[in-house]
Amino acid sequence: MKRITILGATGSIGVNTLEIIADNPHDFTVYALTAHQNISLLYEQCLQFKPRYVVLASADLAQTLSEKLKQTESKTRVLYGESALIEVVTADEVDVVMAAIVGIAGLKPTYAAVEKGKTILLANKEALVTAGEIFMAAVKHHNAILLPVDSEHNAIFQCLPCANKYYDDKAVSRIILTASGGPFRDKLLTELQHITPDQACAHPNWKMGRKISVDSSTMMNKALEVIEAYWLFDVPYNKIEVLIHPQSIVHSMVEYHDGSFLAQMGSPDMKTPIAYAMYYPNRHKINVSKLNFVKKPLSFEALDGERFRVIPLVYEILKYKNYSATITLNAANEVLVNAFLAEKIQYLQIIKYIEHTLKMCHFDCPKTIDDVIRIDQDVRTFVRDLLK
Repeated sequence: MKRITILGATGSIGVNTLEIIADNPHDFTVYALTAHQNISLLYEQCLQFKPRYVVLASADLAQTLSEKLKQTESKTRVLYGESALIEVVTADEVDVVMAAIVGIAGLKPTYAAVEKGKTILLANKEALVTAGEIFMAAVKHHNAILLPVDSEHNAIFQCLPCANKYYDDKAVSRIILTASGGPFRDKLLTELQHITPDQACAHPNWKMGRKISVDSSTMMNKALEVIEAYWLFDVPYNKIEVLIHPQSIVHSMVEYHDGSFLAQMGSPDMKTPIAYAMYYPNRHKINVSKLNFVKKPLSFEALDGERFRVIPLVYEILKYKNYSATITLNAANEVLVNAFLAEKIQYLQIIKYIEHTLKMCHFDCPKTIDDVIRIDQDVRTFVRDLLK
């Protein structure tokens, strides 16, 4: 039985992970659960899974949850803050860490798990987007095991040569990341001026959080995934291609020099890649809907770089190895998406302000995680001042 800490237990990845554990109680036991502020759901999870620890963002939230749990005679200890996050991923008892905190907040605890040589199921994009060079060097140095949970990278991981899960230019021609195109794939840019947050969050295929749903609609999520693939599989930027696939059935592909394409397919359900990572190198039966190729034929379209401007922008960043710019890109996007969701800016202003921020903010490449955090904070300050 493996002991697992779930960073981001109340988000969609965390909830799906716990559903898999609930169906397989003899395979995993929950050591710790963490959440930002969703006390009501975390309380229910504590009653069901009885973790040794839970971690929240603030002392006030921790006290509120602790008082609720005392009424049930729960033995779960309630902690708070970043130091507690690090504590529950580095404990000797922990075998596996599900890194599913959204945003830069997940970077330090995920990196701490790497330094302890843990098995990390990586759903946090920012670890590689903001600190890819530092992060992957630490994975190698500490002999940590890094397994991708994002459906696209999980698919690539499954399709790469079995001997090593990295890009091999003697065998592999290119890596193809598929993208649904989001809810506005067929709309003209002129039609997007007055898009509402609810419209942007209405993804046609996936059930995701609001921030990630907005990223999908702008294709920012795919831009970040290009950066992730670049670091995760040690692949040249010009060997990564993005292809529109509206059905979200083919999750990604690898093309080999002999003309073969290996593709991983499945229903758009995050339980599949989560379970693959949890049980790797074995496969485990889980309850997901089965594909029907007759009822749902597959189609593919070329990416329109003018329509989705952030994709060529990322290729330009990687071409010149401007790794501090990936931090700028991510930090600006987080602030701007939150501003859009709060209806403080219009939809099209997200990418517009990102481009402006990249032109105005320049930093040396980070050498430490603290460098990454400092650049991230400086960019957030710049963007917030810009919005004023």
